[in-house]
Amino acid sequence: MRHRPGDLLRWWRNRDSQPWQRIEHFDPPPSPAQCVDDGLCITWINHATVLIQTAGLNILTDPIFSQRASPLSWAGPRRYHPPGVAFDALPPIHVVAISHAHYDHLDRASIRRLIARFDPLFVVPLGLEACIHRFGGRRVVSRDWWQGLDLSARVRVTLTPARHWSRRGLFDRNRSLWAGFWFDAPAGPIYFAGDTGMGSHFQAIRQHLGAPRIALLPIGAYEPRWFMAPQHMNPSDAVEAHERLGACQSVGIHFATFKLTDEGQHAPATALASARAAAGLAAEHFIVPAFGQSLHFESNATGRG
Repeated sequence: MRHRPGDLLRWWRNRDSQPWQRIEHFDPPPSPAQCVDDGLCITWINHATVLIQTAGLNILTDPIFSQRASPLSWAGPRRYHPPGVAFDALPPIHVVAISHAHYDHLDRASIRRLIARFDPLFVVPLGLEACIHRFGGRRVVSRDWWQGLDLSARVRVTLTPARHWSRRGLFDRNRSLWAGFWFDAPAGPIYFAGDTGMGSHFQAIRQHLGAPRIALLPIGAYEPRWFMAPQHMNPSDAVEAHERLGACQSVGIHFATFKLTDEGQHAPATALASARAAAGLAAEHFIVPAFGQSLHFESNATGRG
């Protein structure tokens, strides 16, 4: 989504940046299981990094374990909270889904570590396969919106539209696609939105694929709205997306890890509680997880976490 010339400078000149507190150490929850065959387990690691375990597959979304979301080791957004699951505590990773090229979603060091340890299959939007190959990935497939592939005999993934943009260098703006991911599994469909602003694509997803059992929706990096609304939802937008999708339950992601925008560290969780209340939505229907928290869902698609 293009802004007018000078909008970025206008934002930086008039920032109302709220303070964050860096957490250097914390006691993580128990590590995830090595495998989940029956039912579904969702573990929020940090930012948009989520471990999805179902039908014997371990799927990792937008992995970032680095200290900075940046091409540089000495500059760029620095982590404010350790990963909720340490890299060495990960179970075997079979599939990695990358939503787009931005550095907080496609982290070179994390990708290389995953390749060295697990050699997973990477599923990416069109145009990103060359980047994964440069990082050493051998098993890479790319798809357009609404295209998919079987990840196993029981799990299929379909790439979905998103309202965002892509850039990694100075001259590659929107040279690769951005996307969400829909995973069809025996325990019910799981939707990972990646990065997205509010838009009609949520109704399109429901029309094409149905209502997800679990929707993983971004709730952070949204202020100021005049600048961020085209590309990032705020918590009120996320509640609306939950309703447009007809999701059984939603889980908030993309918050409290890297300070990318102006809102406070805990503002997304507070604002989501208000948005839920305004919509008459019970807290258990849109969860704000703790770092490293695992949410378990029964194999019955009507079960609750």
